[in-house]
Amino acid sequence: MGERRCGVACVVRGDLQRVISLRKANQREVRSYVENAQINLGIAADPDAYEMSPAEFKQLRRGRPLVSGKKVQVTLRLDADLLEKFQSTGAGWQTRVNDALKSWSKQHA
Repeated sequence: MGERRCGVACVVRGDLQRVISLRKANQREVRSYVENAQINLGIAADPDAYEMSPAEFKQLRRGRPLVSGKKVQVTLRLDADLLEKFQSTGAGWQTRVNDALKSWSKQHA
């Protein structure tokens, strides 16, 4: 008779932990376990990774960083060729448009 292998997975959901055979586990649970194991190995191998304290975690903020408050949102119509030129320079093109307008206003003030 051939040899049979049965893997074991530990599935964690919140405080609930259970050990199941891979044969009985549904594919999502197995994939989740494997992905989490790979992530944890990567974290353990990274010398810069550390576990945050609850105080550090509480200070984290979601979303965009707070801006200086000096900028105002406007709608501006530009020539298509000018817009393409700025957009072709890649990410941050709106900042470069802002800088070009600042430079122009200083020279023509």
